[in-house]
Amino acid sequence: MNVAMLFGSTSGVLGRYIELPVTVTICLRASLAFLLLFLYCKWRKFSFKIFKEDRFLLFVSAVLMGVHFVSYFYALQYSNVAIAMLSLFTYPVITSFLEPLILKTKFQKVHLLLAGMLLCGIYFLVPDFSLENSYSIAVFFGVFSAVCYALRNILMKSKVTRYNGSFLMCYQMGVTGVLLLPALYFIDFDSVISQWKALAALALLTTTIGHTLFLNSFKHFSITTASILSSIQPVYGIILGALFLSEIPALPTVFGGALILASVLIESLRSRK
Repeated sequence: MNVAMLFGSTSGVLGRYIELPVTVTICLRASLAFLLLFLYCKWRKFSFKIFKEDRFLLFVSAVLMGVHFVSYFYALQYSNVAIAMLSLFTYPVITSFLEPLILKTKFQKVHLLLAGMLLCGIYFLVPDFSLENSYSIAVFFGVFSAVCYALRNILMKSKVTRYNGSFLMCYQMGVTGVLLLPALYFIDFDSVISQWKALAALALLTTTIGHTLFLNSFKHFSITTASILSSIQPVYGIILGALFLSEIPALPTVFGGALILASVLIESLRSRK
């Protein structure tokens, strides 16, 4: 689990390091990840069959996954690893609000308290909200990415028992890559070649290995326990950002991040209880 979180947290450093348009980066990341996951699924002999009644839902979830990737990488461009990752990790609490609306489950009043903690945490990330403030734009993209990710997870909740997780990720990466293919028309491929190592690392370490290890951890942990342990990912990401990009988070960012992660831990522990 910790190795999975460490690999997953490399998205922040690599997203900041790669000097390509976001749509190009995500297109190449998705395409490479699709190829790797396709080979893995073929090797494990997973079924590629999609039932007719699931096609629309799976396509929508794939689009949401692609928008989540693009929005998160824009958040990285407008700020730093700490703010982008902490903004993204609002998704567990956002999920707790969206799930009752979509799946018609019972709304918990304690979620109002968690939402308050979340808003306070976001305020400390960017105390001066303004469209002229790049950090404000980054938090907007990060939270929007979190909403897309939460929606995607909710839609996939009923499908993970019917389809293999690696196949679902393979399908989503394929759809994302195809939808973003037009972005490659406007890019100089010499610049892509100069970034190939970082792109390969993003596809292999972050998307393929990190995701597969995370799925495999479900054999040993409940989903709730896995979500609790995954809260370490922003911490790993911030440490990697400090080591490789010399991005040391300011004290307000640390305090805001602590509030956000605390709300995630409270919700996960409460759900488990």
